[in-house]
Amino acid sequence: MLTAEPEAKAMAARAVARRWHAGELAFAFDVAMPDVPARPEAPQLLPPNAMPKRGRGGSERGRIALLHALCHIEFVAIDLALDAAGRFGAERGPGFVGDWLGVAADEAMHFALLARRLRTLGSAYGAMPAHDGLWDAARETAHDVAARLAVVPMVLEARGLDVTPITIERFEAAGDLRSARILQRILDDEIRHVRFGTSHFERVCEERDESPPQLWKALVERHFRGAIKPPFNDSARRKAGLSYELMAGVA
Repeated sequence: MLTAEPEAKAMAARAVARRWHAGELAFAFDVAMPDVPARPEAPQLLPPNAMPKRGRGGSERGRIALLHALCHIEFVAIDLALDAAGRFGAERGPGFVGDWLGVAADEAMHFALLARRLRTLGSAYGAMPAHDGLWDAARETAHDVAARLAVVPMVLEARGLDVTPITIERFEAAGDLRSARILQRILDDEIRHVRFGTSHFERVCEERDESPPQLWKALVERHFRGAIKPPFNDSARRKAGLSYELMAGVA
């Protein structure tokens, strides 16, 4: 998390996941997690409401802007997954740590694929501004693993399940099949990531003797600044363990 250079961060995340799964790292949490990860000089980070409009991906310029935005999301997602493992791993156990280090490695791979695609299109990660709204969710939920799981995988990543298929269709319609294949790979992995979040959240609810739908609704209302509204990708959400009852916030 303290590595700022994007490609080096991605490589470090994949390396720590390999070392964990190879049994080379101790289950020890004697270093405080940083409040803010290291960030490169570019991209320039702007408030969400100051971001330039990027269009719907119809033109090549619009598609490059969309790929850049997705590349930044994957870059921040590396740190979100690492933070979950390091901040909550001591209380949640080795299985939790392994899941989220695996997620960090996936996000690093997604970032690398998108960054490489930007380069082939004549651009690069950092060439456009981006916003840091995703890390706001980490700050807001740093005190409680249930809040982190409710907001990050079960709201923010789940939203990707809804919008990515539409984005894939737009890239396919424009004839950009290479980008579409990358996004399909990311979508398949994100279903698994959301399922990790859902299963760990349900485990926390069981330990706390809480109703998962009711606790999820309460935590989202308290810690998520925004609305959760359709359209939803129901089939992908079901695969990820997000039931209708959970989304409705009813017992």
